[in-house]
Amino acid sequence: MPSYKLIAIDLDDTLLNDELEVTEATRGALAEALSRGVHVTLATGRMFASAKQTAAQVGLNVPLITYQGSLVRNLLDERTLYERSVDLEAVRKLYAYTRDRQLHLQTYIDDKLYSFDDGDRLAAYAKQSNIPYIVEPELDALPIGRHTKLIIIDEPALLDQIAPELHALLGPEVHITKSKPHYLEFTHREGTKGHALKFLAEHFGISIDETIAIGDSWNDREMIEAAGLGVAMANAVPALREIADFVTLSNNEDGVKHVVDKFILKL
Repeated sequence: MPSYKLIAIDLDDTLLNDELEVTEATRGALAEALSRGVHVTLATGRMFASAKQTAAQVGLNVPLITYQGSLVRNLLDERTLYERSVDLEAVRKLYAYTRDRQLHLQTYIDDKLYSFDDGDRLAAYAKQSNIPYIVEPELDALPIGRHTKLIIIDEPALLDQIAPELHALLGPEVHITKSKPHYLEFTHREGTKGHALKFLAEHFGISIDETIAIGDSWNDREMIEAAGLGVAMANAVPALREIADFVTLSNNEDGVKHVVDKFILKL
């Protein structure tokens, strides 16, 4: 069995159970992996400010992959190691598209969440991530800065319907994916978890074959494909389970611990 030196773990519905907690058993397994010199990081669509809250609970001290891979930032000194953002012209096109169709759109600038629309969808999103937000209806009123990621929140069927239109509208420089059925997310084409995992492996001097990636949603596809061992949760979307090298237990059954026990601790 290969020797794995870096594990990248998605947060929601992967490391976190349905109560948005990391169980004591999983924390213990990760602590043992860390004690053996294995690098453990988070790879999430969440903003850095949100991801570092969970990282502190688990006891991590390495750079975190956030915003679907658009931002890799040190946990200790918060120095940015890797960053990609959506071109402003594409942002303007997406903003105009959503205004015409009255779709809920939000964006991140300098690790702050800005929403062009108020309401229940925004409140629920912010509560899940445990982050504050700012409502500003006008794009040109936002502070000048890089748009790390944008999100449309709506019904899954509608998002599936408009995704091809938005691919055509925004062009190949924008990556479009789903982190949850009702979240359609937009990043730079190199702002994926796969790109970030490759960067972080190189940063640590580790072969990509010595990495494990664990996830549950389609936004995890790129890192599942890139990693030496791509793992899907039992609760993952069917398409991700089909391409994974290994399917573990669900997020409510300590699926991450099962991977660490089997492939790192070799219990």
